[in-house]
Amino acid sequence: MIEPRHVSNSMLRIMGLMGLLAASFAVSSCSNPSSKPAAYVPYSVAPPSALGAKKTEDSPIEDSVSYWEGDSVSGPARIIIDVSDQRAYFYKGNQLVGVSKVSSGRDGFDTPQGDFKIIQRNKDHRSNLYGNYVWPNGEIAQKDIDVTKDKKPPGSRFEGSPMPYFMRFAGGVGMHGGYLPGFAASHGCVRMPTHMAATFFRNVDAGTPVTVRP
Repeated sequence: MIEPRHVSNSMLRIMGLMGLLAASFAVSSCSNPSSKPAAYVPYSVAPPSALGAKKTEDSPIEDSVSYWEGDSVSGPARIIIDVSDQRAYFYKGNQLVGVSKVSSGRDGFDTPQGDFKIIQRNKDHRSNLYGNYVWPNGEIAQKDIDVTKDKKPPGSRFEGSPMPYFMRFAGGVGMHGGYLPGFAASHGCVRMPTHMAATFFRNVDAGTPVTVRP
């Protein structure tokens, strides 16, 4: 026969073990399974919409970055272009409402940095420096030329590269729709997917602040 005090001690040991197991389960079920801190998204106040990656006519690379959620938001517009991460951030007031992938100026044609303002908007703008020499029948005589360096073939004409939804903010430099290869590749302008350039264009006016940071 087991004495009552022995039963009591056994039960206490079992209860203590059960308590330790319960505490251990509570800690493991409530803790973060990853020891890594959450990723920091610069300048964001909300995560982007889950639009999914997609390719467009402007880029061979899937775009899972660009989004817009600003149609129902009010407040003064401002744009921050970050050269290091090749993105443009659109704010209304203090709320981030859109992000666009960009392709800024390559080495030797760096996009100017600092604080600027939109000084011109032109939906159908064309470059007066870069483009193609074209024959009268419309065929290309010479492609991807710089009028300051490339001599025009006799009988041809210059046709500037299209820069749709152009938003000039510094000299000859502006934001516009264009080709995005996935890295800085322009002559100084800030290229965007055309649908994002159109959206930014609709939501800015002359005087809208633009900041370009490293």
